Amino acid sequence: MVYKTLLVILKGEADTPRVLDFALPFAARHNSHVIGLHAEALPIAMATPMGGSMADFTVEMEAEAAQRHAALRAIFEERTQAEGVAAEWRGYESVSGDSAVSGIESARTADLVIVQQNDPDADSRMTADVEALIFESGRPVLLVPYTFKGRSVPFKEVVVAWNGSKEAARAAFDALPLMKEAGKVEVLTVDARDTLQQDAGLAGAAIAASLARHDLDVTTRAEHSAGLSHGDVIANRLAETDADLLVMGAFGRSRLSEFVFGGVTRTMLQSMTAPVLMAR
Repeated sequence: MVYKTLLVILKGEADTPRVLDFALPFAARHNSHVIGLHAEALPIAMATPMGGSMADFTVEMEAEAAQRHAALRAIFEERTQAEGVAAEWRGYESVSGDSAVSGIESARTADLVIVQQNDPDADSRMTADVEALIFESGRPVLLVPYTFKGRSVPFKEVVVAWNGSKEAARAAFDALPLMKEAGKVEVLTVDARDTLQQDAGLAGAAIAASLARHDLDVTTRAEHSAGLSHGDVIANRLAETDADLLVMGAFGRSRLSEFVFGGVTRTMLQSMTAPVLMAR
């Protein structure tokens, strides 16, 4: 598998330079075609308390949206041309104006999606429903931390969070081109259990062997949570190894249970310190 088509989600002018600093060198390394995508909210006619249409206000909103579209497209085209990357632009208007949601259909025909993690301090108009993109697109999503600085370079060490699930399996094999780029991979298990098929002490051994057959330097690591959340255990391991990419399956529950019980997926979406590839 190779990443020949990249979909790059651009939420606004604040995140665009950072995302392109990551995505374009990445595309150059993988000889990828890059699709830049941004969405704006459809202008909706509003009414005054007296019943009259606020046409002037709607026209002003439409003009501002068109200006943002034009500005982002200009940045995208200038950057891709300067770096010699094959590219195309897709601009949308939708009811929500959410670039991630508007990008779901395009994502389904891409090898990989790149999007920035939401910045909790950003204007709400500059955030996106990244979870919908992960859970509904059917494609691997590579998340760039909102703290990312500089230009992306080849990954050096990858941690694969492994629990034997179909989501983890999909993420591991979707990330093979990145693992080959790095060469060094650690398969991490947390609180593995004995099953009829496998002793807990051997959890991760089978996937490690499969990955090693791709000429990768693969090791396994078993951790116990000891009262910490699994998300915290994974984050701590990333810090200990200085790994520069996490690969994991994306798991979802109802929003209420996520709020009450937390969740590894949500933890990593909120507090990632390195790029994270998620697949569902």
